[in-house]
Amino acid sequence: MNITKNQRNNLIFLAIIAILIIPQTRQPIQILLHKGLALFSPSVVDKEDRMKLTNYDWKLIDEHGKPFDFNDAKGDVVIVNFWATWCPPCIAEMPSLDKLYKDYKDDVVFLLVSDEEQEVISKFKEKNDYDFLVYGSVSPSPELLETSSIPRTFVIDRKGNIVIDKSGAADWNSKSVRNLLDSLLKAE
Repeated sequence: MNITKNQRNNLIFLAIIAILIIPQTRQPIQILLHKGLALFSPSVVDKEDRMKLTNYDWKLIDEHGKPFDFNDAKGDVVIVNFWATWCPPCIAEMPSLDKLYKDYKDDVVFLLVSDEEQEVISKFKEKNDYDFLVYGSVSPSPELLETSSIPRTFVIDRKGNIVIDKSGAADWNSKSVRNLLDSLLKAE
């Protein structure tokens, strides 16, 4: 039996649709696609368009049960990332965030925030050998940091200006992000 070109194309199309519908194959494919998108560095907000965070009233708790008051981050360079273990773009950008965290954890406040159960987060971190701390919100985040989509990441300078506001996956370990953090850390 000979298969025509149209029949072959239809079979390939149906196979791709089936792969995308089957849950066991859908997430790995989505993660792979987002890793491709996460090759790009996030854009810096133009100075005249930057929003300034004035409300630091936000209570969090880390994965070890230790409370964190966002007011303690006032005057520091801060990276806030909202994410989840089930989110393909979040999973795609996590390796770059972890590498950045390993190099800047002593100088930059990293708040990786998830509302998932601690057991789920711990298994995810252990499986991927990630070092960063994960926080849960105890109170609502400041209005300028509210989000309805994940991943969403904010880079905040020492004066409270939101220098990066990125929705979706990005390469956080890029040279441009590192240069930006270095310049923000030098600024008074």
